[in-house]
Amino acid sequence: MTSFAQKRVTLTEEEQVQEAVTKEIEALVKDKNFVKKMRKKFSTVRGYIIVDIAVVQNGKLSSFFKVDSDIKDIDFIEYLSDTVLSHKFEFKLPKQQRYKIRQTINIE
Repeated sequence: MTSFAQKRVTLTEEEQVQEAVTKEIEALVKDKNFVKKMRKKFSTVRGYIIVDIAVVQNGKLSSFFKVDSDIKDIDFIEYLSDTVLSHKFEFKLPKQQRYKIRQTINIE
């Protein structure tokens, strides 16, 4: 898959979108910049957060809604939300397509 860097793939199946979102969000919360800032500012935060996110056609998120979490730090949840919402996924969706995905994010 060498052409992947030049052109983002278009995903049409909800399962594919769910898989891609899970993979990228897991990579995002393990990213050294995210972890470094988290350790510095939110050193005691550990746990899980379940969110509903809406992915729109350009590979961006249009919403991030907390469903459940054992993390009570509102500032951290906002930081996580901002980080995920500003992430541009490595895929796109067909025109006018939008998927709502329930995602569990584990913070270690």
